Amino acid sequence: MNEVLVITLLVVSIFALLGCGVWVGLTLAGTAWIGMEIFSSRPAGDAMAVTIWGASSSWTLTALPLFLWMGEILFRTRLSEDLFKGLAPWLNRLPGRLLHTNVIGCAIFAAVSGSSAATCATVGKMTIPELKRRGYPESKVLGTLSGAGTLGLLIPPSIIMIVYGVAADVSIARLFIAGIVPGIMLAVLFMGYIAWWAIRNPKEVPASDEHMTLRQKLHQSRHLIPVLLLIAAVLGSIYTGIATATEAAAIGVVGALILSALQGSLNKDSFWQSLMGATRLYCMIALILAGAQFLTLSMGYIGLPRALAEWIGALGLSQFGLIMALMVFFIVLGCFLDGISIVVLTMGVLLPTVQAAGIDLIWFGIFIVFVVEMAQITPPVGFNLFVLSGMTGRELPYIAKASLPMFFLMILAVLLLYVVPGIATWLPQHMTL
Repeated sequence: MNEVLVITLLVVSIFALLGCGVWVGLTLAGTAWIGMEIFSSRPAGDAMAVTIWGASSSWTLTALPLFLWMGEILFRTRLSEDLFKGLAPWLNRLPGRLLHTNVIGCAIFAAVSGSSAATCATVGKMTIPELKRRGYPESKVLGTLSGAGTLGLLIPPSIIMIVYGVAADVSIARLFIAGIVPGIMLAVLFMGYIAWWAIRNPKEVPASDEHMTLRQKLHQSRHLIPVLLLIAAVLGSIYTGIATATEAAAIGVVGALILSALQGSLNKDSFWQSLMGATRLYCMIALILAGAQFLTLSMGYIGLPRALAEWIGALGLSQFGLIMALMVFFIVLGCFLDGISIVVLTMGVLLPTVQAAGIDLIWFGIFIVFVVEMAQITPPVGFNLFVLSGMTGRELPYIAKASLPMFFLMILAVLLLYVVPGIATWLPQHMTL
């Protein structure tokens, strides 16, 4: 069988169905069915039923809708406003001043959300009008927010990590732990860029208009207490071994409901809207996962993973060459597909090759999150770009251009991750779960 012909047919099928407006999950399942019918003797209908049921009923996936619901609940609270009030007094002396609220605010909210778009929107709805009112350049406000919003995928809990953990059959709790240091590193890189830009362009940074005593700053910091308690409850329960990722997600939902009730934003309408919002998003993700699982099975029967592994092996790429090639591949793919689709569509084919190259699957999971983050700010399918465009009315090319420095910083972060793999692997190796 000619593998090139098979791959060509499957790729053409995928893009033809996507081009016709077919949902991603149905596209993946349809392509898998075509592949099995033409190139395999296994009955496609029977395989599809068994595989889709197995993918949809996975207990590990239970954490996903719960974390989505937690994020939806918090989206409807005054969390972002409280974050700004608590952070702003401490940042006025840093180069770049209140621009840092975008990065730190997103980093904190990322620890109670698993979504890049939710992080970007929730923090942005408070910081964008406030920073523009104070005179900060719009391009820097939107660019730093677009980049910092991607921390929602890297700092646990992360939806992408759950999806990858299921696809690669690795511990989701260890993936969460592995994302902490890289997440902090990326946030520091973003803040370093803001400081560097501010030092080079001092006239574009508005003067500080607040002069608080230490006591006043500490008093304002009380607004951070609710979200810090929720972070401690969710992540602390995982890292201490008290709860699994799924149980921690349930703790997060209860905590978010309590926080919402205390803030007075919990009512029948907000509860129902948050529940339905999480349900719609999870149904979309579950359909994609089910279709991708069937496609993975189909490709296994056809023999594509083995053929691809042999082809890449024949290229004689070093481990570094393989990582760089995969980074370019994922960046290009990210121009056309969302992050979850990228992960579930490629893992079945790539994981045997990655394992054969001796790459740690926990480390590779963090690498995948980084490159999917890049896809969040690359047109034409960058979700963060869509979110900010909808919030500000700005065109996508303008926001994409403003986000370009953040994109290059992510590439730098990937290189640092490769040179010092312990950034991702040291913590999960030294924590007992």
